[in-house]
Amino acid sequence: MTMTMPVGDLVPELILLLGAAVSLLAAMFLPARLQWAGAPLALAALATSTLVVATSGGAQRITFFGTWARDGAAIGAKLLILGATAAVVLLSPEWFRTDPRHGEYYTLLLLSTLGAVLMAGAADGMQLVIGVLLASVTGYTLAAFHRRSALSVEAGMKFFLIGGLANPLLTMGVVILFGLTGSTVYEVIAGRLTGADPVALAAAVTLVAIGLAYELGAVPAHAWMPDVAQGAPAPAAAFLTVVPKIGALVALARILSLMPDQIGWRPVAALLAAATMTLGNLAALWQDDVRRLLGWSAVSQSGYALMAVAALGRSSLALPGLLFFLAAYTLANLAAFAVVVELRGRTALEDYRGLAARQPWLAAALAISFLSLVGIPPLAGFTGKLTLFLATLDAGYGWLTALAIVNTVISLFYYLRVLGPAYFGDRAEAVPVLGRWAAVPALGAAAGLIVVGLAGEPLLSRLAEALLMP
Repeated sequence: MTMTMPVGDLVPELILLLGAAVSLLAAMFLPARLQWAGAPLALAALATSTLVVATSGGAQRITFFGTWARDGAAIGAKLLILGATAAVVLLSPEWFRTDPRHGEYYTLLLLSTLGAVLMAGAADGMQLVIGVLLASVTGYTLAAFHRRSALSVEAGMKFFLIGGLANPLLTMGVVILFGLTGSTVYEVIAGRLTGADPVALAAAVTLVAIGLAYELGAVPAHAWMPDVAQGAPAPAAAFLTVVPKIGALVALARILSLMPDQIGWRPVAALLAAATMTLGNLAALWQDDVRRLLGWSAVSQSGYALMAVAALGRSSLALPGLLFFLAAYTLANLAAFAVVVELRGRTALEDYRGLAARQPWLAAALAISFLSLVGIPPLAGFTGKLTLFLATLDAGYGWLTALAIVNTVISLFYYLRVLGPAYFGDRAEAVPVLGRWAAVPALGAAAGLIVVGLAGEPLLSRLAEALLMP
């Protein structure tokens, strides 16, 4: 632990904060026809922050009086969060072209990104709460950004109401931990758990887990995810189903890794993984709206990721598997939503009939995305899921691995409900597209799924060096 305040360790976060301030000033003073200028400003902030994270180097450590983690898990999560946000920024200018106030949108994106980064690096309970609240408050606004759309307002309201319950529970859990240990710093908490009241400790962990389950769209706080995927502006939906989840999963893994097995958190995490993936996949089977289907798919993917959390400390594959799986999920979900954006938000199953004949590259990007989410080799999703399955087996949860395999087979059916008509159905009329920029993230993310999948072994070897501190 570094008992100083080295501001240099917070440079990536400070860049995001400065970028948000500059974007807000630009949105305030630029005319409506130039509101798009917020996009290059946001991209500049994200690129600079990414460069600082990628070149920071140095030993993995806890810094800033024990409140901030600069370990491999935090760095990997930051790179995923920043890259995903940059892709969402590219999706946005053409979608919001006619919105006279959309410059403010980029400020919200950067602030929400900052919240996710704070979650991933939090080594202190109060810092975790700040990160969750920042991501939540900006998320409500992003979800309801289309104020004249009933679906968008409904999505924002449901997101807000569930967050209004989950976030106080998270704060209560942190307060109970403080009462038990006299500190909110994880490293101090870990050293003072011996002799703590197991009932109170279990209650604290449960409350914290519920608060973070909300951010990652897992049972029991998952209900907002399909509504936001369907009703929020499509670029915002792409963001909200990916970026907060990355930060929340690393945050949940970090705080649970402190806890003794005696309070039973590990089997509870396994049960949450099972319930989340099963509910998400079964609900997705009946969806006729592609965006809502993607929302339930996002719920199921959270369940798979929670398998790694249950295996932490019992398998050396758990942490690298989690980071690799998050990378694969990020690329796949962004590719799918980018196709939706490029198709001007068309979301009924019938709208995708004959897509391969009219827009073959977009259809290919969608197919690669869905097949990766299923876990078909040689795509990144295959390596990610396989590593999670092996980690769970190694941790002694064979039943969870078997259930995950069954769920994977189930998921193939609802993805094929979209891909089958897209490739083998007939469509007489042309499929109009939004523009040029939205296709870039779609094709880039699809290509990334192939490259990451083929480079799975060296990437996993590199991720095996990552630590989850303290």
